[in-house]
Amino acid sequence: MSLPAAERTLSRRIAALAFPALVVLAAEPLYVLVDTAVVGHLGRVPLAAVAVGGTVMSLAVWFGTLMAYGTTGRAARRFGAGDRAAAVEEGVQASWLALMTGVLLVLLAQVFAGPLTRALASDPGATAAAARWLRIAVFGVPGLLLAAAGNGWMRGVQDTRRPLYFVLGANVLSAILCPLLVYVAGWGLAGSAIANVTAQSITGGLFLWAIIRERVVLRPVPAVIGNQLVLGRDLLIRGAAFQACWLSATGVAARFGVAALGAHQIALQLWFFAALALDAVAIAAQSLVGAALGAGDEPAARGVARRVTLVGGIAGGAFAVLAAAGAGVIPSLFTGDRAVHEQAAVVWPWFVGMLPFAGVVYALDGVMIGAGDVGYLRTMTLVGALGGFLPLIWISYVRNWGLPGIWAGLAMFTLVRLVALVLRWRGPRWAVVGATR
Repeated sequence: MSLPAAERTLSRRIAALAFPALVVLAAEPLYVLVDTAVVGHLGRVPLAAVAVGGTVMSLAVWFGTLMAYGTTGRAARRFGAGDRAAAVEEGVQASWLALMTGVLLVLLAQVFAGPLTRALASDPGATAAAARWLRIAVFGVPGLLLAAAGNGWMRGVQDTRRPLYFVLGANVLSAILCPLLVYVAGWGLAGSAIANVTAQSITGGLFLWAIIRERVVLRPVPAVIGNQLVLGRDLLIRGAAFQACWLSATGVAARFGVAALGAHQIALQLWFFAALALDAVAIAAQSLVGAALGAGDEPAARGVARRVTLVGGIAGGAFAVLAAAGAGVIPSLFTGDRAVHEQAAVVWPWFVGMLPFAGVVYALDGVMIGAGDVGYLRTMTLVGALGGFLPLIWISYVRNWGLPGIWAGLAMFTLVRLVALVLRWRGPRWAVVGATR
């Protein structure tokens, strides 16, 4: 039985937004893999330096993600209300915020690179090399954050093709530059950092060029930047709850032995990979829900919410099938250690079982961000973290439950958020119509 024409059209619109978003989301992690492989051949110390410096730089990536998500919903509402110029102006203010934040982070890194890297690494050689790499690489942060702001407003106006070209092109260029600068030019670790800066600066410059071409007012408006900071604050708190959960889970897994930690790391990285793919559906939801509510069309917003929730569940189910089929193979791609394989077999049913529910959760996250209902997301994430995940994993440590206790905590975290999001979705409070919330 075929879907009605309107539902087929909506599914195509979701796919048209989600697929380019997925490529953009995947471009940076894939480049990091290339960079790591190139630097890895320089030796153990340079590889450790990139690992430490990259951990610090991941904070900037996190800020960028928050900025992009916050901008998408606000721009989408303006766009849905028929005011494309106002949607782009949200991007202008986000770009000012990105530029100011980026410059501040560059200055802070020059001062605190040494103490930060010493806190993360004990080897003096790796610490010194990481600090040198970080002081160069951080000059790419303004471009990285400008690209995040640009992704946000372009998704809001449902332009996903140009971000795809901007991000993919710059990362391909950098992937070519990295081995040339590291090996051919003989710049070693510094060549890796310069390649990073090049990619991020070019990408940021392309997004800046795109917004200048829109011919809107480019001056900063403190009131709008202030509103974006409030939205960013809620997303930041929500993100901090996630980070506390992941760090605590890894800390507890380490207390159950090296094999348990290895198996946990494999499953967790695969979980993050699935989340990356499912986030593409969430981004489509942000754009379409925000536009529908901005146009004053609550039924359309609810229709989008139903459809993306279905798509998210199906995508999560597909990941679950693939993960279940690869249960005996996937862990061996990461390690040949039999003890790690045995621990992975313990984790795998939890990992597979949660994926369909995670697909629904990520889709509904996108719906609520698009609707501007970020305060509710913040609160429910904190409830799930403090009332579910963290207590269970620390009880797991005390009672020696091993990895099943840790992943039961993750399952509880997912369940709390699922119930909270479904209840919110079925109620009236998220679907506030108008150009602003």
